[in-house]
Amino acid sequence: MNAAKDSGPARTPAKTPALSVRARVRAEMTGEIKKVALEHLTRDGAALSLRAVARDMGMVSSAIYRYFPSRDELLTALIIDAYTSLGEAVEKADGDVDRRDAYLSRWFAVCHTIRRWAIARPAEYALIYGSPIPGYLAPDETIEPGSWAMVAMARCVAEAEAAGKLDTSEGAGVFPATADATYAEELRTVAVGMGFNEDSHVIERVLSAITQVFGAVNFEVFGRLNRVFSERGEWFDRQVRELAVGMGLAPR
Repeated sequence: MNAAKDSGPARTPAKTPALSVRARVRAEMTGEIKKVALEHLTRDGAALSLRAVARDMGMVSSAIYRYFPSRDELLTALIIDAYTSLGEAVEKADGDVDRRDAYLSRWFAVCHTIRRWAIARPAEYALIYGSPIPGYLAPDETIEPGSWAMVAMARCVAEAEAAGKLDTSEGAGVFPATADATYAEELRTVAVGMGFNEDSHVIERVLSAITQVFGAVNFEVFGRLNRVFSERGEWFDRQVRELAVGMGLAPR
């Protein structure tokens, strides 16, 4: 009988560092806490309690503080997650429009995506665009994710203006010049931050349109259209088109 070939030293499975295991477990537990907290927000509104979340998870109340030391830190995490989810959805909607010069189509795509996201996730939408939560002051770390969706919404208008494709007939897209120097400087700062040239002529129209899109979504999500319109998609579509006309994306 032939001797078995020596295949060299036996290989031992690579060990996963304990720190990685702990990090993975912590991430999973953090995700579960946020999931249960969202269920509480859906059911109870802004009345979020760490103790109640811990109770639903079968944890002692002191254990949850190892993951979120305060209610406000948990709220901040949920807010950032919501802004990020919405921003990703709007970004994808804009990117899915094949023709980058189809500016009006891109505007419709991003606006309807915001509406669909809000209807599908009302508790998260209320968290970021509903009434302020008593006693909670959002930290600066929410500012960047909070602007993501709005910047993505405005991109098609910024690119249309840069390409000289906005309709400026009869003053479309243009506000009268302001005599307030401080406000004019703030507008330039906002314009650059949203991807426009600092001397953009349409930035005020864009900011107004974004405000009105979210206002229209708020009316639907928070029940202001109950017993008013059943064809709410048609109502929203018409609002979005009128806003596009105002920015110069579509002829009147």
